[in-house]
Amino acid sequence: MNKIDEVKNYWDNRPCNVRHSKETPGTELFYNQVEAKKYFVESHIPVFADFSKWKGKKVLEIGCGLGTETINFARAGAEVTAIELSTGSLDLAKMRAKIFGLQDKIKFFQGNAEELNTFINFEQFDLIWSFGVIHHSPNPEKIIQQIRYFMNSQTELRIMLYYKYSWKVFWILMKYGKGKFWKLKKLIAQYSEAQIGCPVTHVYSKSDVKKLLKGFKIKEIHIKHIFSWKIPEYKSNVYKKVWYFKWLPKKIFNWLEKRFGWHLCVKAVLQ
Repeated sequence: MNKIDEVKNYWDNRPCNVRHSKETPGTELFYNQVEAKKYFVESHIPVFADFSKWKGKKVLEIGCGLGTETINFARAGAEVTAIELSTGSLDLAKMRAKIFGLQDKIKFFQGNAEELNTFINFEQFDLIWSFGVIHHSPNPEKIIQQIRYFMNSQTELRIMLYYKYSWKVFWILMKYGKGKFWKLKKLIAQYSEAQIGCPVTHVYSKSDVKKLLKGFKIKEIHIKHIFSWKIPEYKSNVYKKVWYFKWLPKKIFNWLEKRFGWHLCVKAVLQ
């Protein structure tokens, strides 16, 4: 089995955020609970996406997952083309669009974004959006090369990549690696997601992002998101902070999050 098939199988087995609700997957209540929990814990996503800005615009989403952002772009009036590698995730995203009556505003495609121009028609988009997806591809640079075909001088690229110098990486190193930094690459992939065993996870510094986006002008790059909740309680929708975050003043937590968060959020255009 090649690496991209391993990635597909991993997300087919457990689509991202599928356990944010205990309701039956594919129901309206399930999707509403998934969205509520996702945006409670990652409240920076709607701010970064700025859904209302894209009313009447064309949006290409690389890696739609269960379709949380997909639906919100469509609700805001965008014409959305959504790409997803995982068949299981895509089925749930399509069902979501149908339940909320937005199926006519979204075109769904299943495929590997490293080969994007082989399965979607050529057109240029106003926004290309990919949140937490490209770093799970075996060859992220190939996705970036593909993305360029669908951009013009006015197109904006907004992506989130995992940050190399984050609290999460340090936590993985200490908790699971016991300080064995020479095993860090494998450890990050293994423990980067809620379901252990992700086949591929790349992490990036700001300078790495500049190399990845060679030929782009980076308009903005900022760091967000430190997960501060106790995991066992969080799984049961009870939000209790880990003791060292519980007693940390909010100003200090915000300072740490801006420097050592897990999410490296980037806005860029073609040069």
